[in-house]
Amino acid sequence: MNNKWIKINYFLVGTVIAITVIILNYFYKLYRYNLTFKNKVYPNVFIDNQDFSGFTKMQIIEYFSKASNKLQDKRFTAIYKDQPISTFSASGINLKYDGETAAEQAYLIGRSSHALSRFYQVFSSLIKIQKYQLLSNLNYNHEPIKEFVSKSEESYNKPARNALFKFENGKVTSFRNEEKGLKILSDQFLMDFDENIKNLKNEKYSKSIKLEYEVIQPEITLAQSNSFGIEEEIAVGKSDYTHSIPERVHNVILAASKFNGVLIPKDKVFSFVDAIGDISSLTGYKPAYIIKDGKTVLGDGGGVCQVSTTLFRAALAAGLPIVERHPHAYRVSYYENDSKPGFDATIFAPSVDLKIKNDTPGYILIQTEIDEENNLLSFHFYGKKDNRKIEITDTALWDVSSPPAARYQDDPTLKKGITKQVDFPAWGSKASFVYKVYKNEQLAINEKYYSFYKPWQAVFLVGTAD
Repeated sequence: MNNKWIKINYFLVGTVIAITVIILNYFYKLYRYNLTFKNKVYPNVFIDNQDFSGFTKMQIIEYFSKASNKLQDKRFTAIYKDQPISTFSASGINLKYDGETAAEQAYLIGRSSHALSRFYQVFSSLIKIQKYQLLSNLNYNHEPIKEFVSKSEESYNKPARNALFKFENGKVTSFRNEEKGLKILSDQFLMDFDENIKNLKNEKYSKSIKLEYEVIQPEITLAQSNSFGIEEEIAVGKSDYTHSIPERVHNVILAASKFNGVLIPKDKVFSFVDAIGDISSLTGYKPAYIIKDGKTVLGDGGGVCQVSTTLFRAALAAGLPIVERHPHAYRVSYYENDSKPGFDATIFAPSVDLKIKNDTPGYILIQTEIDEENNLLSFHFYGKKDNRKIEITDTALWDVSSPPAARYQDDPTLKKGITKQVDFPAWGSKASFVYKVYKNEQLAINEKYYSFYKPWQAVFLVGTAD
C-alpha cells in the first residue's frame, strides 16, 4: 500500500510540475509576446479587412492619411427638381478617414482596462483563435452642408396660402387663388448626404444626392371660398404693349382696372363696351393715338383696344363663343409684338363692341394683371373647367401690300422748318384663322375669323408759319 501511494504521489507531483511548467511557459510566451508587440497592434487585428498586425498607431494614422488623399477627386452634387444646384468637393468639406480613432481602436485590442478581457484578447491573438474586425470612419466638415441646406430653405421654402374671395356691390373686391406651399426636407438631405459618405468605402455611393421636398396643401381652396362655382384658373390671355407712349400706357392700366374682379354669370353674354363705360377725360383717360374716320389721331382713351384685344385672346383660350368681334382697320404694331396678325379686337362705343358668352358650368371671374416692367397685360379667367378642347390654327396671311408713299401736308400752325409725323405706315394684308371648340368630343364651335387690313400711309405735317 505504501508503495502504491508513493507512486500516486509521485504522479500527482509530476503532473502538477508539468502543468506548472506549461503554464509558466505560456506566461513566458505571453511576456515575450507582449514585449514583441509593445507599442504595436497585436496580430489578427483588421481594419476594413486590412491586416494591421505589428503596426504602430502612427503607422496606422499615416496609412489612412494616404488613403484620404485618394478621396480628393470625389464630387457630390445636390439635385433639386432634377436640376443640379450645388456641388461639394472632397477638399471643400475636408473629407478624410479618421485614422486616429482607427489607430486607437486597433491598439486597444489586448490592452483593455479589464484584466480578464485583456488576458483573453492577448491569448486569443497569440494562438490565433479569433480575428478582430474593425471599421474605419470617414469624417467631413458638416458646416458647408448645413449652410447649403439653410440657404435652400430660404430660397425654396414657401408657406401655403389660403384662397381669398370677397364679393361686394356686384364685384369681387378681394381675390387670391390658393397656393400650395413647399418645404425642403432638410433633415433627410443631411442624413442622405451622411449615408452617401459612409458608402464611399464600398463604392456604393452616388455622385448626386436629391434635395427632397414636400408640398404643403392650403387649408382653404378657391372652391371652398365662394358660392359661384369658381374653382380654378381656366384660361389666360396676354398682350405686349411695348413702344406705347406714356399716355397710352396710362390708358391701358386704367381700362384694365375696370375689368378686375368682374363676374360673368353662367349662360350670359358679356359686353366689353357695357363693362368699361364712358371713355373720356372725365373718367381719367388721356389723349393717345386712336383710329377715327380713317385716320390715326389723338383721342381720349387711346390704348383701350389693347385691353379688348387681350380679353379676346383670353376668351379664345377659354374656348368661349365669340358673339361679336371686329378687327382694326390696319395692322397695329402693338398687337404683333407677341402675336401674328388677326388676333386683335377693336371697340368703339356704342356700335363697335366685343362680346363673349359664358357657356361654362359656372361663373367666370376676370382678374387683370399688369407687368409694367415687361409691358405685359394679362387677363386671367377663373371658373370651372369642363372637358372642352380648343384648337386654333396658324394665321393664314395673303394679299400683302406695302404702305403707300408718305404724304406731306402744309400746317400753318407749325413754324417753318418743323415737321411732325401724325400717322404711321403699316403693311396691308388679309389674315384668317380657324377657331374650333369640342365638347364631349363633339364639335361645338367652328368659326373662321377674317381680318382685312388696309395698307396705311405715313402722314407728316410741314410747318409753314413764320
